[in-house]
Amino acid sequence: MNIIILQHIKIEDPGYIKDLMLADGINLHTVELDEGEKIPSDLSQFNGMFCMGGPMDTYMEKEYPWLINEKKRIKEFVVDLKKPYLGFCLGCQLLGEVIGGKVVKSTPAEIGMMDINFTNEKNQDNLFSQFPNKIKSLQWHSYEVQGIEYNKEVTLLASSPVTKFQIFKYQDHAYGIQFHIEIKDTTVNEWGCVPEYKKALEDQLGDGALKKFDQSAKENMTDMNNYSKILYDNFKKLL
Repeated sequence: MNIIILQHIKIEDPGYIKDLMLADGINLHTVELDEGEKIPSDLSQFNGMFCMGGPMDTYMEKEYPWLINEKKRIKEFVVDLKKPYLGFCLGCQLLGEVIGGKVVKSTPAEIGMMDINFTNEKNQDNLFSQFPNKIKSLQWHSYEVQGIEYNKEVTLLASSPVTKFQIFKYQDHAYGIQFHIEIKDTTVNEWGCVPEYKKALEDQLGDGALKKFDQSAKENMTDMNNYSKILYDNFKKLL
């Protein structure tokens, strides 16, 4: 089993789900795009793709020219090859753009431990049917996907009061997840060292917010790890 992981900053990997994949002996091929690594020319060799978050935004193609090729390759994998895809945060937004949506600034940004409410379509979904109707998870984003509600191949699976497309799927194999249930105990403090993340956090929650945010995340970590395991176990069935 071969999985390709597209990363945009080294500290933002699949987290707890990566640990589960390694324990299962899955072969992981990580491409660190921000460090100049290239996506392999033959994507058909991979059973699935993970696309992670990052401090850049989808429109920043001049600052990060590799975004242009990344979008093309995601489209090849998802639309042409129709292979399983999981995109978190930026990876969710890239999927949304690839299938015809727009990525716009959230009003306000969502940063903190927040509620996500599932739609009724969750009950028939291959990945999320076992989830409760409401979960609490870590949010850390300032942009979101919009404009895909009229795409008949898109299903809305979960929303928050601010962000409609917290979870959506394209056809039955590609999923965008705007929040972070993949995190581990160390994640918040690691991300707090990234200047863009730290600024967004303090702009939203004030000076000294990192310590409180980290504590709140740890209080909910058992639930998020359990949700990650359900998500991973079900994703494996798509591969």
